[in-house]
Amino acid sequence: MRISDDRYSRDRLRLDLALRFIRHEARTQTIRAWTGLTDDRIRKLYRSYFDRAAGGTIARPRGRSPRRAAFFLRNPRLKQEAALIASLCVLLGALPRRTARAGAPLAAKLPIAAPIGSLAQGVPQGIALCEAYEAYRALMPAARISFEHLVYLLTALSRGDELRLASCAGCGAVLVAERMALIEARCPYCADVACEGVALRV
Repeated sequence: MRISDDRYSRDRLRLDLALRFIRHEARTQTIRAWTGLTDDRIRKLYRSYFDRAAGGTIARPRGRSPRRAAFFLRNPRLKQEAALIASLCVLLGALPRRTARAGAPLAAKLPIAAPIGSLAQGVPQGIALCEAYEAYRALMPAARISFEHLVYLLTALSRGDELRLASCAGCGAVLVAERMALIEARCPYCADVACEGVALRV
């Protein structure tokens, strides 16, 4: 009986996580990677809970998921938002704290980069990811980083070949920075202060 209860609990957690991902407009392949549910099961969940609810306002994004690391470094606003959401992921357990300290790639693979079926850590990590995204949206009502962008950000930080977590050289704040950047990482505020100092000296 205990085995059945455990299996029921695991299945319920996977379904609950899939519903949260759907609410955040995640693509089918993202939901599949983090929950292990089949495409057909995901479509049935959407039809059962969201197709008629609220006039069908929850979108079903199509096409490929975001794949550009440069998106997070495009301008000072996106840099700030990327730093905020990465910090929330560290605080809530979607990213290990040691990554913020060492600036190294994650030791454990994320579900999106791991074979489907290794879901023991994926479901709790997915729950933490949803909590981080929901906190981010509460703090940033005009948020520019979508849930799919967040999934890619975690994947990029996990790989560590394009992006890393760094500390601002001026104030020590957590930043998302290029892996091979030639200049020291600074938050937008400290970068402005440094530019003003150079202008005054000139």
